[in-house]
Amino acid sequence: MRELTHYIDGKFCAASADSLPLIEPATGAIYGKLSAGDASVAAQAINAAVRAQAAWGASAPAERAAWLRKIADGIEARLEEFAQAESMDSGKPVFAARTIDIPRAIANFRFFANAAELYASEAHEQHGVGLHYTLRQPLGPVVCISPWNLPIYLLSWKIAPALAFGNCVVAKPSEITPLTAYMLAQVANDIGLPAGVLNIVHGIGADIGRHLVAARKVKGISFTGSTATGSAIALAAATQFKKLSLEMGGKNATIVFADADFALSVRESVRAAFSNQGQICLCGSRILVQKSLMPSFRDAFLAEAATLVAADPALASTRFGALVSAPHLHKVLGAIARAHDEGGRLLLGGERLKLDGRCADGYFLGPTVFDQLPNDCLSNQEEVFGPVATLIPFDDEATAVQLANNTPYGLATALFTNDVKRGHRMAAALESGLVWVNTWMQRDLRVPFGGVKSSGLGREGGLDAMRFFTEAKNVTIAY
Repeated sequence: MRELTHYIDGKFCAASADSLPLIEPATGAIYGKLSAGDASVAAQAINAAVRAQAAWGASAPAERAAWLRKIADGIEARLEEFAQAESMDSGKPVFAARTIDIPRAIANFRFFANAAELYASEAHEQHGVGLHYTLRQPLGPVVCISPWNLPIYLLSWKIAPALAFGNCVVAKPSEITPLTAYMLAQVANDIGLPAGVLNIVHGIGADIGRHLVAARKVKGISFTGSTATGSAIALAAATQFKKLSLEMGGKNATIVFADADFALSVRESVRAAFSNQGQICLCGSRILVQKSLMPSFRDAFLAEAATLVAADPALASTRFGALVSAPHLHKVLGAIARAHDEGGRLLLGGERLKLDGRCADGYFLGPTVFDQLPNDCLSNQEEVFGPVATLIPFDDEATAVQLANNTPYGLATALFTNDVKRGHRMAAALESGLVWVNTWMQRDLRVPFGGVKSSGLGREGGLDAMRFFTEAKNVTIAY
């Protein structure tokens, strides 16, 4: 039985009397326990970050970059161990953790190490009068809160830029998938990262999380998770005017026109709908297809989706794993029942799967597809966050834009067309923080990431991360 504890001020804490069970989604079995933090633990971690802030914030960018590269090297040296842990903790195939999640975490630290050394500020000469220039200074101690679907992938996406630009960090991973965050603390400890620069605490959001976000010594909060939790964080932080970056839910559209590359659009639509068992905020769960193409697209989409067979995530051949927890599985099954009640026609899947062997009690659900559901029904308006997709026909470009925009969310849209003018027109018209044309989830760490409407507030990535994790100060020198 593994026992995961907090990492505060450069030390692993003693096990807490209050603990949470750690459950492997593929088997339903408890593999360990997690220390559950409270107000006292939050205060200890924040105070450690405050004590370390002056020295870390004053350190040279090259020095901070060197530490980030050491973290990246430490993860890379244990890549297979991290991949196996991420798979066991989250239910995702070890193949995905090995080829996507862990390499991305390594890349995040290396990218922002380079950014720490290379980012530039602005200067403006006021001719004959003076010179204005902008200093970018660290915010101070910040809190980084990440979700369970991409545990180390998203936690590193926050920690790396925060550290790179001179902020000490208190990080809280999801209590459902904390294992690779604990291993990250081991890496920080092994390389001798200065005490208090990175603190990782565990527990339930309603217990420790609310104390982290409300603490007056915290100068910024970077959060990825549900819209409901993001709203609560915004309310808690509002009276203190601290900086917020909130990346929240999505009910994303994939739009396929009749002139699109057929094979590409089918392949990418399936990937968008069911990657990570549909548990990615960017997944395209509403698939809008031009009416003339719908019959052939539907058949090809269902055939492609049917090749995604749920299996033991620990097997190297597995490409579709388990949902993250029993409560989440039941939530998704509830959404499927609602789709039936709303008149949807089930085309594929829809039932919990029972595997043989060690995974007999695991939380498995295969790709599930409905059609004949109107865009304004709850099934097409509320985020499911599981392997459930709907097919929706449309007539023309204007209707496609109207349907895509008609949700409370605005995170990502994937558009498939061979008409380049249409691609540009629709990219401008779609109410979405990210628009992909003829691809899905093609990411570049230099570009801004975030959503609009109920999908988020602010942007991270590249220069936007630098702007978020620093405070701008204008200096004017008169001639």
